[in-house]
Amino acid sequence: MARPPNRLAGATSPYLLQHADNPVDWFPWGEEALARARTEDKPILLSIGYSACHWCHVMAHESFENPSIAAQMNAGFVCVKVDREERPDLDDIYMAATMAMNHGQGGWPMTVFLTPDQRPFFAGTYFPPEDRHGRPGFPAILRRIAELWRDNRPALERVGAELTTHLRQAADASPGPVDLDATFARLLDQLTGTFDPIWGGFGHAPKFPPATLLRLLLILHRGGNDGRALHMVRRTLDGMGRGGMYDQIGGGFSRYATDDQWLVPHFEKMLYDNALLTRAYLEGYQATGDPFYRRIATEVLDYILREMTAPEGGFYSATDADSEGVEGKFFVWTKAEFEAALGPEAALAAAWYDVTEMGNWEGQSIPRTPRALGDVAAEFGLDTEEATARLAAARQRLYAARLRRIPPGLDDKVLTSWNGLMIGAMAEGARVLGEPRYLEGAARAADFVLAELRDADGRLLRSWRRGAAHLNGYLEDYAFLGNGLLDLYEAGGGERHLAAAQSLAARILADFAAPDGGLFSTSADHEALLVRHREGHDGAVPAANAAAAHLLARLAAHDGRDDWRAAAESALEAWGAVIAREPRAFAQSLVALDFLREGPLELAFVGRRDDAGLTALLHEVARHFVPHRIIAHHDPAAADSERPLLAAKTLVDGHAALYVCRDFACRAPVTRVADVATALGISNR
Repeated sequence: MARPPNRLAGATSPYLLQHADNPVDWFPWGEEALARARTEDKPILLSIGYSACHWCHVMAHESFENPSIAAQMNAGFVCVKVDREERPDLDDIYMAATMAMNHGQGGWPMTVFLTPDQRPFFAGTYFPPEDRHGRPGFPAILRRIAELWRDNRPALERVGAELTTHLRQAADASPGPVDLDATFARLLDQLTGTFDPIWGGFGHAPKFPPATLLRLLLILHRGGNDGRALHMVRRTLDGMGRGGMYDQIGGGFSRYATDDQWLVPHFEKMLYDNALLTRAYLEGYQATGDPFYRRIATEVLDYILREMTAPEGGFYSATDADSEGVEGKFFVWTKAEFEAALGPEAALAAAWYDVTEMGNWEGQSIPRTPRALGDVAAEFGLDTEEATARLAAARQRLYAARLRRIPPGLDDKVLTSWNGLMIGAMAEGARVLGEPRYLEGAARAADFVLAELRDADGRLLRSWRRGAAHLNGYLEDYAFLGNGLLDLYEAGGGERHLAAAQSLAARILADFAAPDGGLFSTSADHEALLVRHREGHDGAVPAANAAAAHLLARLAAHDGRDDWRAAAESALEAWGAVIAREPRAFAQSLVALDFLREGPLELAFVGRRDDAGLTALLHEVARHFVPHRIIAHHDPAAADSERPLLAAKTLVDGHAALYVCRDFACRAPVTRVADVATALGISNR
């Protein structure tokens, strides 16, 4: 007889639902579980992961589906399962504890043992089902902790109390001034010292895509230096885009590479990575004009519209690393599979995608493009134009063949913050690439999130799936969505998107501000946890504190709000001391600080949306990398705007015009495309 589902069966999270049939008596996080721990006087076994995580699946199959191990868990502990993507508040707290107890090492699955009052006293990540290589297996860990809880509980409680003190101190602000010039020089030296000159990226395997750092390096290059910044950006964009971490057949990036060459990924694809990397390739294209970067950005955005967009308009969260229980099976190829899919074209495509009889990974091949197109074309007696056309056709056929495989699992929840990142990337893609479908995709997602993930009082909710939205929004939800809405407005969206961004900024200051500076990760009315977390450094996504500050600074520039500018400065200054010491960990903060120091170029466009002259001006501005700028639009057929950037802006002799301003003081309007670069202060390429 099949065992009835546990308490996770009613969850909306795909990750929790993956564990609904475990013999473990799982609870979701909540008062029922916490009360059970207090009543039964048992420690809490907290397991945190996410649906696309390969090693989460491994531990689930080895331990949580094992009746004997599950019986140990049920007997000695109150077992709680958490989706880190829905509950970043819990993940932040207990990841900090895990890293403190494991010499700075952390990851998922995360396994943390807590007292009934939520204090952590032991933590790790993946544990095997039996003792291996001198390390205890999960049953031995469970047995030992149960014994200690029974026989030496004061020692465990003492560890929990000391660690709680550490976590609360770590959430304190570190205020101080930031000398930006000195900090940028230190950052450039740090990055140069860890830069991989062959494959790009920083440090050794595993390599994570440094999207926000690349943007900061482009800003430094634009500001003038010895060329190191642009070299590091180009080598990294080239390495990632040609490697196996990039899905050469279907578009989109995997989470990270396990090797130095960007060849072997962990095959899960996350919405946030693809949003951040789209921006990196768009800005690389603006800064260099390299069509390769334009192609990668286009392919990623098309992948999102094709495979990661819900019928309702929101963007899905992730796809799994595994299919049919095997990591990467959906994405790898043999030479025979290429031949079956392509026939006579297989040899050309295999040479281009590095697909060989021997394979480049575990006897199979992860498609990558390490060779120059001209070299591959010459090998087959083709010119590059013909080779490009034939390879494009082959790619379509390979994609169609891959669709006949069993795909990885889809995490179809819609997260507000990650949607904010992709709305911004999609909007910027529309602006830079001149593709209306991206503007439409961004607008549909924005309208969906604002309709379905916002309550009657204007507060955001975190997560939506199949008609149900729940959980309080976090700072990152407000900050990322606010910036995405502002990107959408600046790319040609409606005034409603600007108004919504302004509303979210006001809510950030009302609900998240800390009395001693900076912004909390949770709102004032959030569930009381062990720590009210506050953090300034970037992680897998840019720091929410810095993103919120950047949003406030951008909106302040739009409307001359000195109070919002001051709030942005305060949020960043709260981490000033540590920014100066560890600039690499604060890339988003440094972007925002440089925006505040330099002040944005204010670009006001006047003209009808269907005016060819306005379109030409918009496209020319979008061709250039101008990171510190704000953009506003005025249709002369509409009523005069009272906003300072648009006040008194008119057509010029009936022609669409661009006004380039600073502090609302404007130069003579520009009506000719040929004059745009000079007006922007850019040497035309």
